[in-house]
Amino acid sequence: MRGCLDRVARVITGDQAATGAGQPWHLLRYEHTVRIRTILTEQGWSPAYVNKHLVALRRVMREAWRLGQMTAEEYHRAADLPTVRHSRLPAGQHVPAEVAGAALDACDRDDSPAGARDGALLAVLYSTGCRRAEIAGLALDDYDPAARSLRVRGKRDKERLVYLTREAVARIEAWLAVRGAAPGALFPSINKAGRLRAPGGRPAAMTGQAIADILARRLAAAGAAKRTPHDFRRTFIGELLDAGVDLATAQALVGHASPVTTARYDRRPESRRREAVDRLAMPAARPLRPGGP
Repeated sequence: MRGCLDRVARVITGDQAATGAGQPWHLLRYEHTVRIRTILTEQGWSPAYVNKHLVALRRVMREAWRLGQMTAEEYHRAADLPTVRHSRLPAGQHVPAEVAGAALDACDRDDSPAGARDGALLAVLYSTGCRRAEIAGLALDDYDPAARSLRVRGKRDKERLVYLTREAVARIEAWLAVRGAAPGALFPSINKAGRLRAPGGRPAAMTGQAIADILARRLAAAGAAKRTPHDFRRTFIGELLDAGVDLATAQALVGHASPVTTARYDRRPESRRREAVDRLAMPAARPLRPGGP
């Protein structure tokens, strides 16, 4: 939220050194916030990015109301801003099974500890659709082999259980035989010497960016085109919905706050539209009158 407020402060003041700290947010009224919304939409930002900043603006005004700096009426009027509507398709591309398989094969051909770790990591990514930050945040005690599950902490620190295929469990078990049973990150960082980074004996977590880099490296080794962790997430949701899994279950598995977000990944309407067009026959190219122009 701090970064969003910093950007809002820079936009409305014109001062590139401005920050959200110390701004008189409590003095905002509806005529100010509706103007801020207009200015944000003129920045060339995506609707989702604008809405993210409007959420931050509403939150800081709510804090001002809680602190007694705004009356309830002032707060509610100023915060009564409509979201910016948009209907963009989800970003990213589908990950074919053969591409995921080639990346796993690249891991299997690497007999270093990183090969075992990355094979398990990619299997989890493909079979759960977790966000890269969620995988980076997994600890050893989040893994339950008996239930074939992982306890995941998503956005706003919300916890959920995701479930693993048997193949993913087998890869995690193979990785744990290398990693050991020390408490700490399930998928820790590994140094150039092939040793786990474990300050104080506790395996240290990787960053989400490190996971994206691992995926890019393994795909390149497999001779496959670049894909992102979000592409795996998009594919997982699409495969669930294609298989007839209901929207509420898919939403719970991937940790979306709204089913509307999950529904955007549904490929079935797209396939039905394609099938409808395929039923049309293109007319033959011929003149209206024989021998005519």
